Amino acid sequence: MQRIAFLLSLFAFCSVISLEAQTPAQPRRIQLEDLTKIVSVSDPQISPDGKSIVVVVSRQNFDEDRNDSELVLIDVATGAQRVLTYDRKHVGSPRWAPNGDRLAFVAVVPYVKDKKNKDDTTKREDSPQVFVMPMNGGDAKKITNAPNGIEQFAWRPNGKDIAYVSSDDPSNQKEIDNHNDSFEVGDNDYLATSATTSSHVFLVSTDGGEAKRLTSGVWSLPKSAPPSSPASPLSWTPDGNSLVITRQEHPHFGDSDLTTLQILNVETGAMRKLTTHQKLESFAEFSPDGSQLAYWYPRDGDPNNVNEIFVTSSAGGDGTDVTRDIDRNLQRAIWMPDGQSLLVGGHDGTEVAMWLQPLNGKARKLPLGDVNPSWLFWIDAAVGPRGEIAFTGSTATHPSELYYKASPDDAPRRLTNFNRAIADLQMGKVEQFEWQGPDRFHEDGILVYPPDFSKDKKYPLVLVVHGGPTAASATTFGGFAQLLATHGYVVFEPNYRGSDNLGNAYQRAIYNDAGDGPGRDVIAGIDAVRKLGFVDESRIAVTGWSYGGYMTTWLTGHYHFWKVAIAGAAVTDLNEEYNLSDGNVAGRYSFKGSPWMGYIKDYVAQSPIAAASQMTTPTLILSDSGDARVPITQSYQLYHALKDNGVTVKFIAYPVPGHFPGDPVRSLDVDRRWMGWLDQYLK
Repeated sequence: MQRIAFLLSLFAFCSVISLEAQTPAQPRRIQLEDLTKIVSVSDPQISPDGKSIVVVVSRQNFDEDRNDSELVLIDVATGAQRVLTYDRKHVGSPRWAPNGDRLAFVAVVPYVKDKKNKDDTTKREDSPQVFVMPMNGGDAKKITNAPNGIEQFAWRPNGKDIAYVSSDDPSNQKEIDNHNDSFEVGDNDYLATSATTSSHVFLVSTDGGEAKRLTSGVWSLPKSAPPSSPASPLSWTPDGNSLVITRQEHPHFGDSDLTTLQILNVETGAMRKLTTHQKLESFAEFSPDGSQLAYWYPRDGDPNNVNEIFVTSSAGGDGTDVTRDIDRNLQRAIWMPDGQSLLVGGHDGTEVAMWLQPLNGKARKLPLGDVNPSWLFWIDAAVGPRGEIAFTGSTATHPSELYYKASPDDAPRRLTNFNRAIADLQMGKVEQFEWQGPDRFHEDGILVYPPDFSKDKKYPLVLVVHGGPTAASATTFGGFAQLLATHGYVVFEPNYRGSDNLGNAYQRAIYNDAGDGPGRDVIAGIDAVRKLGFVDESRIAVTGWSYGGYMTTWLTGHYHFWKVAIAGAAVTDLNEEYNLSDGNVAGRYSFKGSPWMGYIKDYVAQSPIAAASQMTTPTLILSDSGDARVPITQSYQLYHALKDNGVTVKFIAYPVPGHFPGDPVRSLDVDRRWMGWLDQYLK
């Protein structure tokens, strides 16, 4: 009996060993360094035969502190990959030749001074230029020599020419060369060191050679300054005789509302205005047969409203608002091959959605499962010759990849797996959360839970408030939110009024109410989360960047239960934002008018800095010294206000241009400091 007992014990022990050997190791949780390994996939372009897709694949290079990109060709049937570009700097914007035999793209090249031109003393920088690559083998050839680089381009339908946009030299270039670099100020930001120059259209052969200027004047094609959608693109008529362009009356970003659509005859240079609108038109695209155009225009001509898609005859006229019934802020419109419908996209609740919108009839929301198309004030998608759709997107636990729909009604199929190593990590659960907000609004947001979450425990709550404000938090992959969850925090991302995911009434409700209404929305959301029973109410943090920074500082000045705050690139003074930022005077649309026309009290009352004496929360301030979107001067105001009132504050500045550090090293430092400040107060 003892021997049998021993054998049974031995069997049990061996069984345990066997089971342990068969049980896979628990996947590890995401760490800060994992964020450096995330691969970016963007700008999919379907070949004219529909058999392959080219995408831009970007990886972080910490040794050189840059983002390295390459073009990768993906076979639709097999998913097989082929890298098309090697050792080129800042590669992007792949575009197929009309017959698919070549691929054009943009890459940055070093400036080489023309030794023959001894009179040229102009200082130039490295610049983006257009290259054309034969798809049957051979080296890519640079076909543009734009002194100031190119901003965008488009193939002519005959495949023999490319139209591109480039900025002019300053009108006083000779004086600048002789050290007299004074300039006249317009509706530009306070960081400007020269007059903003106009951008115009040129035409060049795909064999290279001298470019032909198609437009000129003090007006300009729109420019793009991230974070924003790309510049309003060029679009050709099928016969290659005309382009539709967006004309902006002055090149300053503050005048970005002064845009109208123009049809440009490329042979004569003649232009004609398309509609009767005087401003706010953009992103026009000819239908496949050239008889119609689709374009962006805000509802009722009010930029506080949702962006809608109009369709008009190429002969002219305002056309018809075909997307009114969708009632969402649409940020992409692509013609389907039949010319009878459009692929449109935007936020819808906590999803990034796409719809098929017939020219006559009701829109149909497309099945995407748990995949959300990539969104950055623009839906990253393309349509193929048979109506197939390619887009980049993510799920809540898998970073961006390339997805493919053989038809609009098919489920998306993932064609790449660049981020498999990240997706294999243990993630926290991400779910939509809804609550009844003030003013009869039914509101939503995102909750991200720690991987080992238990509803019977108490957790610190970290608000991550999105910027924009015309944006939304969705169930996309959020690496930093997952990192916060790994540290034991429940993350709450509320969509306050002004967000673009719940329709026109919700989006425009922020008009002349920049902080109070959105603040009440956020507090109502926190109260609803508190009722779930797992929030440690003594440890609630509020954080955000840009308008999220605005909301952070507004909330710390008007509510006083916060344990800690982080204000990144925070708008704190709306009057200063009006006068100094790149958007400057366009800010009047959010109020009843200019602060200097009797409305300054509104700007002051809605500025978080007005309540600085009521702020008591320990605050980390982060900002770029060269940020034109939200000048760092506002962060200096906040820093001195808190410091002078004895509030714990730390102010970190990054000596780079832009609204957020664009390089890997500084970007990671933002995450590290953000996490460290939270851990200091919430652990």
